Amino acid sequence: MKRQDSLNDQPSSPDARPLGRRTFLAGGIVLAAGALAGCQTVVGLPDQAELPDEDFDYATAYAALPDGDYTWPAINYTSFDEQYWRQVVDYKTRERPGTIIVDPYNNFLYWTLGNNKALRYGIGVGRAGFAWSGEALIRVKREHPIWRPPREMIARKPSLERYWEKGFPPGLRNPLGARAMDLWQGSTDTLFRIHGTNKPSSIGKSVSSGCIRMWQQDVIDLFNRVPLRTKVIVLSEDPNQAA
Repeated sequence: MKRQDSLNDQPSSPDARPLGRRTFLAGGIVLAAGALAGCQTVVGLPDQAELPDEDFDYATAYAALPDGDYTWPAINYTSFDEQYWRQVVDYKTRERPGTIIVDPYNNFLYWTLGNNKALRYGIGVGRAGFAWSGEALIRVKREHPIWRPPREMIARKPSLERYWEKGFPPGLRNPLGARAMDLWQGSTDTLFRIHGTNKPSSIGKSVSSGCIRMWQQDVIDLFNRVPLRTKVIVLSEDPNQAA
């Protein structure tokens, strides 16, 4: 099957630039002084946005967002539970800073920061989000992705056949939204995606289709933080019940 892969599918640089004045190397990951009290390290790509803190401007973060040829609509974030807003939270894990951990059971995505902190986003989880779990790497990052419906979806809705060859074009109606991050295990595409959504009301819910959905503003924010080959773990059980 011919893929519409991004030209961004290049090995991430091992010497990413530091984000602050006081920097050091730990385990091959660049760490820098963070802006949040109690969260002393920040990982990821250079020139990323500041982490949300107690003075974070959510109205601006979730305002209409110009993005190339498109402007993603504002999110009526105040109509959602605050737990689904982008925020830094306490999060204990043995994973290295810079790991993405997806909790499909509670509709959260965590990007680990170290020092028992993580940047948490609300997500919507489609049926495919529960069909696969395990570890993978982000091998492809796509801006304004083309969407090609899977064959099983076409079988349920034959009218989607017209999008199989060339795919659904980018834009405000595209089911993958503003960005997509494709997860691979070795040379195998898991067909599991972290992506935006044109249905913002699906965040915090289990929905009928798709993988891991994020608000457009949030998926762009995550996209701008994580490098290629970022490790992603999709949990196989509810961590609240496992405890």
